Formats: sequence, C-alpha cells, structure tokens
Amino acid sequence: MDFEVLRARLGAGLIKDGEPGYDQARQVWNAMIDRRPAAIAKCQTPEDVSTALETARSAGLPVSIRGGGHNIAGSAVGDGTVMIDLSAMRSVVIDPHRRVARVGGGATWAAFDAEAQRHGLATPGGVVSSTGVSGLTLGGGFGWLARQHGLSIDNLIALEMVLADGRIVSVSEDEKPDLFWAVRGGSGNFGVVTELTFQLHQVGPQVLFGPTFFALEDARDVLTAYARHASDLPRAGCVWANLMTAPPAGVLPESVHGAKVLTLMQFHADLESGRDDLSRLYGGVSPLGDALSPRPFTEAQAFLDPAYEFGARNYWRTHNHLTLSADLIDTLVSLARDLPTPESEILICQLGGAIADIPSGATAFPHRQIPFMSTPGVRWQDPADDHRVIGWLKDVSDQLAAHSVPGCYVNFIAEAEGRSQDAYGDNLARLTDVKQRYDPDNLFRVNQNVPPRLAHA
Repeated sequence: MDFEVLRARLGAGLIKDGEPGYDQARQVWNAMIDRRPAAIAKCQTPEDVSTALETARSAGLPVSIRGGGHNIAGSAVGDGTVMIDLSAMRSVVIDPHRRVARVGGGATWAAFDAEAQRHGLATPGGVVSSTGVSGLTLGGGFGWLARQHGLSIDNLIALEMVLADGRIVSVSEDEKPDLFWAVRGGSGNFGVVTELTFQLHQVGPQVLFGPTFFALEDARDVLTAYARHASDLPRAGCVWANLMTAPPAGVLPESVHGAKVLTLMQFHADLESGRDDLSRLYGGVSPLGDALSPRPFTEAQAFLDPAYEFGARNYWRTHNHLTLSADLIDTLVSLARDLPTPESEILICQLGGAIADIPSGATAFPHRQIPFMSTPGVRWQDPADDHRVIGWLKDVSDQLAAHSVPGCYVNFIAEAEGRSQDAYGDNLARLTDVKQRYDPDNLFRVNQNVPPRLAHA
C-alpha cells in the first residue's frame, strides 16, 4: 500500500502497523478498544489532513478521526483505517472583547476552559475535562452550563473542515448552511473538523459546585423530590443524580466508604441563591455528607476526571425519559444494590432549560424536549470480567428501556455502529441527503454512521 506522498508530508508523523510508537498511538480512553489501523496520520495542519484523506481515498480505506480519543465506542480508531490524529492541533485563542473562542480540532476542554477562564468566560462543554472539544461538540455536547446557555452546538459559530474530497472549507450559517446544520449533532459523518469557533459567556470564576451524598435507603425520597422540583430549578443550576459506590471522601464517615449511595452532583452559577435553590431537591432528607462549596469553574469542570481516567474498560447505555416516575425510581434504586464493580454507576443527567428552547429540527441533534437521560455505565480493569459486567449492564438497560421514550445520545453509545436511527431520530433522513452531497462514498463511516442517500436506492 502506497503511503509515500503522506510520508513525505508528515515524516515521523505517519506511523504504520509494526513501526515504533504504533501501539501507543492507537490507544484511546476506553481500554476495551483494541483496533489496528493501517496507518496513523498525526496531522498538524488542515493541509496535512487533506493529504491523509487523499491517501485513504486512493487506497480504498475508510477514515477514523481522533480528537481527544475519549469516545466510549472508540470511533477514533478502526481496523484497517487511516486514523487521522488531530491531537497536535490543540490551539485555543480567546477574543475577550467579542467573546469568541477559536479552538483546534485536537484541543481538550481542560485547555479550552483554562484559557477562557483567564477572561472570566466559558461555553457549554462536557463534565470531564480530558474530553476532546470537537468530538463532544459534534454529537451535541452538554454539561453543567447547558441548561443556562444550551448545548455546545448551540454556541458554535463556525467551523473549518476538510471534506472527503480534500477541500478545506469554512462552514457556518452563511457558508454551507446545510452542512452547518448537519454537523451540529450528526457527529463525525461529514468531514474532519480542524477548527471550531464558539460564542463565550461570562461564567465564574467561582461557581457553587460539589456532591451531596445520601444513604441508599433514602434514595427513593430524594429522587422523588428531585423529580418533582428539578424543572423549577433556575437555569443557572444543574443537578445530576448518581447511584454509585461511596468513595473514601473525607466528608463521609468511614463506615459509609464502599457502601451504595445516591449522590447529587450539583452546579449553580449563583453563589448567593444557589444553595437554597439546590436544597429543595433533597426532599428534607439529611445527607450523609456534603462537599458542595464555592470552587473555581475550572475545578468544577475537572472534578470528575479521576473517576473517568484513561485506561479502564468501559461500557455504557443511554435512555431518554420524559419523567422520573415512581416505578422508574423504584427500578433505579433496586438496580443500584447490585452494581458489579465499585466504579460502576447509574447516572441521571438533568437536561431541559435552554436546550429545549431550540426546535428539534433546527440542528441535527433531535433530543431537545428530553428533561432527563439515564446512563448506566460499568467500569472495570480485568478483561476476564467482560462477560459478567457487560451482561449486568445490558440487563439494567433493558429494564430502564421500559420506562423510556425512543432515542439515545450519540456520544454515550458504546456500540460502534447500528444505533443511528436512535441517535438521530427524525433528522436522519435529512442527514442522509447532506451525506450524499458531501461524502457520497461514505469515507467517514467509522461512527454511528449516516449512509449516503443513494445507499438506500
């Protein structure tokens, strides 16, 4: 296979199977992913990306794209692909006067947040700072700021992209608006994003953030109050509920360490009113411990990093819920008693607020009217435990599905393929038309794939 043109351009930045550094370069966040690309192209410029795409097309190989490498399904790497690694393209440039950020396709949220917070600014991102900006954004992107300022894609002004035919283009509401619609939720199906431009908002530098822990026997009462009052929480607040194993946190008695608990992970942008707003979700139940306190925004953004470090084996599912019914709450609490590993969890993400202000068809992300999303997730170290823990997760997922409505969040799908209809919903048909226009040969198919329209003919 001829990679000489790409080798001439990238030099040591091109790594083929069997060459030094190959095994390290193909590793991603989820240790379950063990795939072998034909070549890894460490790109530093859009022109590098364009050459890599030309090479892949000439060789008849699909392309995978690595931004932060944090995707649960491991779509950054595929067997026999040309893997385009953007990790060197990680610049973050802030214009504090216009409140605009220009961010490289390989940047992480940690770098973005740190630079933006130098000016007291931020945009909605994820909740783990080692996550890549581009991958999370293209799938929709939500975290602590989403109820106040919308999804990551709702704050996206423009992109620089390299298309399947190698062209380097600008994409926005004014330039290629059909493609701009598609990439806002359609994930990596349409090209390689080499730069993103975001609108910024004044945030911090201090926010109210942290966990409050409750005994599992009180979880029904707390979750009932949470379900009742979450919609009344001001948009400046966001609370995720997590059924999990208690960590050895200093705010918890030692007798509780290792026990199953309910944790409310809380964010509020208003230091004065935040605690009163959040405490209404407790239902009058006394907590086991409380670490809710004023913190720098960057600390809040990185707070969960230790729980989601690179190198563990991970498997998740995701479900949309219009309400947290009494039956669903009973199911959640019952399932939490049998979490298969100390790192496993059943997470409930609070959405709504500004996310729901935008019609479901205005961007490719379709799940605008969903107030809650459950994400059961298992993490473990030993491959010998794969069958046991994944089996538990799939059983849990089946039980939660009985209380859900159709749809799932593309960034939280552990399967490498086959869930496109669930991920993109009613927007899938329009996405296939855009795919036909910009990637008719389906070069970008290592993902929850949107096939070209003619593939159905």
